[in-house]
Amino acid sequence: MIHEFLRRNIVILLLVFPLLVQAQIQRPVKWSFKADRKENKVTVTLNATIDAGWHVYSQNLPAGGPIPTSFTFTPSADYTLSGKVSEPPSEEIYDANFDMKVRYFGESAVFRQKLDAKTDKAFSVNGKLEFMVCNDQMCLPPEEVEFSIPVSGTDAGSAPVSKDTASQSVPAESVDSSSTGQLTTPSVSAPGEPSGDMSALEPDCNDGAVVVEEDKSFLGIFIAGLIGGFLALLTPCVFPMIPLTVSFFTKRSPTRAKGMANAIIYSVSIILIYVLLGFLVTVTLGSDALNAMASNVYFNMLFFIIFFIFALSFFGAFEITLPTAWVNKADQASDRGGLIGIFFMAFTLSLVSFSCTGPIIGTLLVEAARGSSYLGPIMGMTGFALALALPFGLFAAFPGWLNSLPKSGGWLNSVKVVLGFLELALALKFLSNVDLAYHWGLLKREVFIAIWIVIFGLMGLYLLGKLRFSHDSELPYLGTARLIFAILALTFTVYLVPGLWGAPLRMISGFPPPEFYKEWTHTGEAGATAHAESCPHGLECYHDYEAGMAYAQSVGKPVMIDFTGWSCVNCRKMEDNVWSQPEILGILKEKYVLISLYVDDKTALPESQQYVSTFSQKKIKTTGARWSDLQSRVYQTNSQPYYVLLDHDGKPLAKPVGYTPNVTQYKQFLEEGLCRFTIRSSK
Repeated sequence: MIHEFLRRNIVILLLVFPLLVQAQIQRPVKWSFKADRKENKVTVTLNATIDAGWHVYSQNLPAGGPIPTSFTFTPSADYTLSGKVSEPPSEEIYDANFDMKVRYFGESAVFRQKLDAKTDKAFSVNGKLEFMVCNDQMCLPPEEVEFSIPVSGTDAGSAPVSKDTASQSVPAESVDSSSTGQLTTPSVSAPGEPSGDMSALEPDCNDGAVVVEEDKSFLGIFIAGLIGGFLALLTPCVFPMIPLTVSFFTKRSPTRAKGMANAIIYSVSIILIYVLLGFLVTVTLGSDALNAMASNVYFNMLFFIIFFIFALSFFGAFEITLPTAWVNKADQASDRGGLIGIFFMAFTLSLVSFSCTGPIIGTLLVEAARGSSYLGPIMGMTGFALALALPFGLFAAFPGWLNSLPKSGGWLNSVKVVLGFLELALALKFLSNVDLAYHWGLLKREVFIAIWIVIFGLMGLYLLGKLRFSHDSELPYLGTARLIFAILALTFTVYLVPGLWGAPLRMISGFPPPEFYKEWTHTGEAGATAHAESCPHGLECYHDYEAGMAYAQSVGKPVMIDFTGWSCVNCRKMEDNVWSQPEILGILKEKYVLISLYVDDKTALPESQQYVSTFSQKKIKTTGARWSDLQSRVYQTNSQPYYVLLDHDGKPLAKPVGYTPNVTQYKQFLEEGLCRFTIRSSK
């Protein structure tokens, strides 16, 4: 079972990952068709021309492997099938993509189907084929190709079919929209689904460049790492080590220059250790896996439990420590001389301080995982390590500064407790993601905000000395720094209070549940229709693509598909900070029909609506999986938010955009769609 689970997931990654990292979708197979007729005997030839290095699979494959090539002919009174589709002979070859022996064809593959004609007149053979193409590194999603192959007649009144008409070679993804009965192949979308084809966008509208900002810039992740590193410095596991370590190098080195050089090497070693940790996390899991973990409800529940445990540890309930044997071995290695000894001294610091730095590192890696790049965790760890290592190098260069450091004491423990409050607040966010996805109703917006009010209120009281833990020392007086942080904590607490009655709370946009997910619903709210119960700002929206499209046609408005997620922080930021602006809200309310599709919704689909995706080969069992499959299959992306403007035929009105916090640019995007919709409606 474990082997099968791993194999199936490897196949999914092979299918999906290449589409996410390539700027252009590859189409390595071209199909051509022809029909040869002698009296009432017809042979239809379906020929695949395959680019070098790629291969198409046989019709006959063992279960659990790639998608076999298959052919479906539309029943007709003009002919009957004679036997099955024949294919070239092939040997079984080991395919590393699926870890099994299969039959496939490279360069070309010729399939033939014999027919018995029932009429002397000309007719067409219609149908579709499905195939999958792979090379040694990856596989592309299975693809369907429709065909209409003309067959000449034998009676004197039938017009002959030219060679150019009878045999035509085109790429599998192209579409022949003519009505001459020649070859036609499908676009990316199936009937009734949106189209991802941008080639037909009218040039008449202002096709301005809408800048789409990344979910989290490298600079932002690096700065978050720096902040985490500086916080780690102020913990009782790390702070006392600064003067001890610097004094060790300056006093035991033959010269001051040598001591300073050793301290700098020690600092560089710290950076290397933590950057290596970020690199190992990235290489082991990969950026896509990290991003999936950050949005997966099971991992969100795991993160909630981990962060809750981290908070208890910071509150002093227990200490999280690594095995003593690891620390002892690293300490023994640090006794060696030279660079190796200094490196293991830094490694010993990393292990000993884990009870304080571990929760901070864990938080940082989870947040860095929300990006979509391999460099996210590495950049975060670089910032963290730089902040952690900087004091050792600076104090070695300027040893007199050591006298200005505050003495170790109870204030260090206070830092840990404050971090515990922050970890508890963050843990609540992960639990909220799960609650939203499964519609449990445990953490409605007011409940979430109320708990945060209690957490940050208690933090303020703790900083004022009104709340103490058993391991806290006496607080004889209130220092200036402590008073400032207490004021900040209590001010933030007061700021949260209006959120209980519907205030937007833009400062923490994206953290609480969306404003429509609430306990208290005011009767008579504008837009409080049956479709607005779970829509931002009282907008009327739909959560089903077909229902939304039908309504749009009935009222004559264009459509905006909002691919979103319950656990998507940037989706909430867009709704709270961009959609709430009068110029944007007016357009969305009056000019568009909004279809919000939650890709992480765990509502089960009825058995009759469940299916196997032709894109990922996964069984689609939930509503969220259905919309995620639609987004990935049509638009070759799986990031949220993702906004698509469509006309009534499901064709795009503008290039889709993602996270766009600039209100002017987002308004330009919406107006561009309205312009094209007006042009098409007037034709």
